[in-house]
Amino acid sequence: MKESYLYQKLDAKKVRCQTCAHNCLILPGKRGICGVRENIDGKLYSLVYGKAIAEHLDPIEKKPFFHFLPGTYSLSVATIGCNLNCGNCQNWDISQASKDPKITSQQIEQMGFNLPPEKIVQDALSQKAPSISYTYTEPTIFLEYALDTMKLAKEKGLKNCWITNGFMSEKTLKLIAPYLDAANVDLKSFDDEFYRKNCGARLQPILDSLKLMKKVNIWVEVTTLVIPTLSDSEKIFKKIAEFIYNELGAETPWHVTQFSGVISYKLQHLPETPLKTLEKACQIGLDEGLKYVYSGNVPGLASEDTYCPKCRTKNIDRHGYQIERYDKNGKCYKCGEDLNLIFY
Repeated sequence: MKESYLYQKLDAKKVRCQTCAHNCLILPGKRGICGVRENIDGKLYSLVYGKAIAEHLDPIEKKPFFHFLPGTYSLSVATIGCNLNCGNCQNWDISQASKDPKITSQQIEQMGFNLPPEKIVQDALSQKAPSISYTYTEPTIFLEYALDTMKLAKEKGLKNCWITNGFMSEKTLKLIAPYLDAANVDLKSFDDEFYRKNCGARLQPILDSLKLMKKVNIWVEVTTLVIPTLSDSEKIFKKIAEFIYNELGAETPWHVTQFSGVISYKLQHLPETPLKTLEKACQIGLDEGLKYVYSGNVPGLASEDTYCPKCRTKNIDRHGYQIERYDKNGKCYKCGEDLNLIFY
């Protein structure tokens, strides 16, 4: 176990977790909403430090990042647990594994395998991955583990990427910002009621995280899973696109991805997102002035590709996670326009 970096000690050995936007008040012997932070005799501990549930070498496009280190691989790690309980979650078997109150802290510690920060960095270097991604579940809930790894990674010249729901505290974001190079943030809807009913969260803290990330020069890409009947209205698409354009910048990539009920946590009764809905969302994004709008989870669509925002020439051809680049060092090969590609 590792004592949490961000919490407040209160009277009667209660604590206030300050890691995510829930700000859980946790009584002695109890855990927070994430299920992996426990109050033990008046101190808050992370139960998943150094206990990975997954470690894989993934194409960076799988995160998805289309403009950050394109065509490279990223060593991807996660622990169990999440501070949300989204009905659409496809990794629910690990994200929700710690939520049962009958499970003891000892059992939680045994979920996963020993993988200290030093080993993660060593694995990334040995596999020649230029970056480490904290992904699959929610990196905010394994903040201490992620941050210690990020510091070591930075020393070795590796880049750090978070794939996150954005529902973190400002303190957490400011703590990781000096070591975080890129973030793909799920902006699941622009409706607070959707977040409260489907995710057990709120919209505003996520918007605040996105704006702060942009302010401190973290490369941001935004992903919206388009769920039929829940987050597939043109009104929602327009609001998200307007927010990205006005608050994050026209160069911020927006990924609109297809939902599949079969692999979801609680929404198996819903159908797949129709292709025409994804195409409509992409068009709305472009109409609102965004330079790069991509469809996801449907390999082979033209909307997977990167086009020059000025002359509309295709510069990167994608099929799933395979890419062919035609750009010239991040510039359009035809007109020379900057394509906002991050190589370092």
